[in-house]
Amino acid sequence: MDDRPRYDRATAALDPPFAMLDLVALRANAADLVRRAAGKPIRVATKSIRSRPVLDRILAMDGFRGLMAFTLPEALWLVAEGFTDVLVAYPTADRQAITALAGDPRAAREITLTVDSTEHLDHLDRVLAQSRPRQELRICLDIDAGYVALGGKFRAGALRSPVREPEQAAEIAAEIAKRPGFRLVGLLAYEAQIAGVGDTPPGNALVSRAIRIMQARSARDLILRRGRVVNAVSGLCDLEFVNGGGTGSVERTVREKAVTEVAAGSGFFHPRLFDFYSGFTGRPAALFALPVVRRPAPGTVTVLGGGYVASGPADPMRLPQPYLPAGLRYAPDEGAGEVQTPLLGEAAYDLRVGDRVWFRHAKAGELCERFATLHLVEGDTLVESVPTYRGEGKTFL
Repeated sequence: MDDRPRYDRATAALDPPFAMLDLVALRANAADLVRRAAGKPIRVATKSIRSRPVLDRILAMDGFRGLMAFTLPEALWLVAEGFTDVLVAYPTADRQAITALAGDPRAAREITLTVDSTEHLDHLDRVLAQSRPRQELRICLDIDAGYVALGGKFRAGALRSPVREPEQAAEIAAEIAKRPGFRLVGLLAYEAQIAGVGDTPPGNALVSRAIRIMQARSARDLILRRGRVVNAVSGLCDLEFVNGGGTGSVERTVREKAVTEVAAGSGFFHPRLFDFYSGFTGRPAALFALPVVRRPAPGTVTVLGGGYVASGPADPMRLPQPYLPAGLRYAPDEGAGEVQTPLLGEAAYDLRVGDRVWFRHAKAGELCERFATLHLVEGDTLVESVPTYRGEGKTFL
């Protein structure tokens, strides 16, 4: 169904550029994540949402518990605003934020820091050497979930933690246990090569087959290795959670007995890069509208702005997708521009100055770094306009 008419009606009073969130699509995506999680709780990845009111809406639904933040300053802010159970999924070196955490009893109860080496513990100790009183810090140990084959010559997965084997994890867990001021409460292992890599890339059946073989072998390896890591660490501390997965691997990850919760973020908005998974189909929920401002040639229109390129390897898949009306494409020698973006195609013949073109961002949370407000649409009605992190004056990265 072409959603363009109802989106245009719902936002008729707004002047683009602006960002919109389809609440019906958001709820459908959330319900599908819960179905795929098969009863295990889903921790919501804030980097993909970046709007407090939207996080509130998601956490009010059944099946979701806790947040996965991307920086410690963000986590401190969220806790100050009333959120609880916040896992900071990336190590922090922020001295001011570390000091603030150690001096705030409530924040120290609700926030868990991630480490992957004794070097992280040393840094925390140095920062807090003169802090009195010092609250006990909750710690999560990050485990490398990447897939390694051919004697180490092949690797798939994000370059995160150096901790890979049970013996390494147990060694750091023992170090945490004997250091005053720290308590190991969780494990984190993010299988980016499964959760963040679609297995049906467009136009290349051989690559798709190779990805599926890699993901299947990686999943088998991880079931055994993650279980052994959990067993090794559980003998040294009482783990409250073992977090794994992401939007693209939810149904696989929850099958592991060692995993107590999964993470998800992109699946709520279903950005362009998540179209290429065989295991699930989401609904595009977050869009942005740009105005047509020129008609430089037949079959060509130019919209204002549009250069919202996603992070990651530089390739055409990182560009926003001209979504509605269907049938538009970028000019090959210009792409998505900083201040203007030419678009070609049959649909351009029917567009006039002042019309909207609706785009999907390649990734989820980066959309909200561009806009201060998300306009929430229900059917063909604009029901609320809420701030993004940027709209509240917060830019954490």
